Parts: sequence; structure tokens; C-alpha cells
Amino acid sequence: MAGGLHFPSAPGRGGGRAARPGPAGPAGSMAAREAGGVVLGKSADKLFSLSGLFAVYKPKGPTSAGVLNLLKERLLAEAGVQTNGNKRNQVLKIGHGGTLDSAAAGVLVVGIGKGTKMLRTMLAGSKKYTAIGVLGKATDTLDATGRVTEEKPYDQVTKGDLENVLQKFTGDIMQVPPLYSALKKDGERLSTLMKRGEAVEAKPARPVRVYSLSLQHFQPPLFTLGKGQRLLRSDFSCHCICFPSCLA
Repeated sequence: MAGGLHFPSAPGRGGGRAARPGPAGPAGSMAAREAGGVVLGKSADKLFSLSGLFAVYKPKGPTSAGVLNLLKERLLAEAGVQTNGNKRNQVLKIGHGGTLDSAAAGVLVVGIGKGTKMLRTMLAGSKKYTAIGVLGKATDTLDATGRVTEEKPYDQVTKGDLENVLQKFTGDIMQVPPLYSALKKDGERLSTLMKRGEAVEAKPARPVRVYSLSLQHFQPPLFTLGKGQRLLRSDFSCHCICFPSCLA
């Protein structure tokens, strides 16, 4: 995400646009062409030709939606697109193929233009994670960003004990999504509601298939898990997400 973003030159135009550049010339100059409240820069034709799937590295900290907003702002700025009000969000069609928690770092599959139509295949595919855990502590968010709610001794926990526990979370299991998550209630993220102190009911358990779950590193209190997992169902109308924090 650092540095400038550049657009490939292409004669075709991608999908997902809300306004098109007008003809070149004195009456239709790309530098000052305005359509439906959208002022198009002379590089806008390259913006509209940008279409496909892209792998974007998301560091720890920003949300997946925040990365999309930053990417959209950068693309529109370099294309010289100026918009009035909410029309800015209508100019460039962009989405991602699965949410990464703000505390997670990894590849975010981004679809632009016609590429947004291919994002469903990303949601239906398997995912691989690497998670680092700490023995003897529990947090209210089930990850390292939360408040420690419980501490217990861990000296008696062996590598074999942990490997035996992991077997119970391998295969077809039912998983209850954590309350601190990107799932929404009445249009708001559950994590946002929880931070405001509002009462939130747990979502129903959902079927998850964990293909493998292995202990890669064990040096108490730290341990590292590697896993690949996938949801059994393919209901794209809801948030079909498997939460590593519920397994670690």
C-alpha cells in the first residue's frame, strides 16, 4: 500500500463504473469533463479499464473495510476523479473476498470492476492460518487485543496435552462465532456494540470443516498453530466466516 499506485494502459474498459469518460477534444476534455456530479481527470479512462483480482497485503491494525477505502481513495486520486457527496463511492466498484480481523495480518483478495463478480469463489474456498497463542491467559476478545479476564498456571501443560486437544477441533465441528467479530447486528459490527457496552447475543453455531490443525511450535507460555479450514455451507447471503480465535 505504500507509495503510488499506477494504472495499466488498456483499450478495454472494466465493469463496475458509474460514469464514463466523454470524448476527447475541446467540448469533451478529459481534464474537465463532468458527468452526474463526477469530474473526470484525464487518467480516468485508465481507472475504468482496471479490472480483476488483486492480492493486497493487510498489516495488523487496519480493518479490511479500511484497506478498501484507502485503496479506493488512492486510485481515484491518481486518476484525477473528483466527486460530489456520496457519488464518490459509486465511481469505482471494489470489494474483498473475505474479512481479515484488524488484529490479523495477511493477504486480502481484492476485486475491482468485473473482478468483484469473482469474489464469491474466494469466499467458498479454503483458508490457511497461522496463530500464536499464550498459555494460562484468557481475554474477553479471544485474541491479544482484549482485556485479560482469567489467568491460570500452565506449568503442567505438555506438548502432548495440547496436541490431544487439537484433535478435538479437527474435522467437521460446530463453531460459535465470537462476540468481538465483524458480524453485524442491525447494520453495526458486533465488536462495535460490545465496545459500547451494549448487550449482544451470541450467533448460532455454524458448521465448519478444519482440514488440519497442527502444533508447529511449543515453548511455554507461547505456542504456534497452523491450520487450514473451510465452511461446509456456501450461503453467500450471510457472513460465512470461520474464526481462528475460536480454535486457538
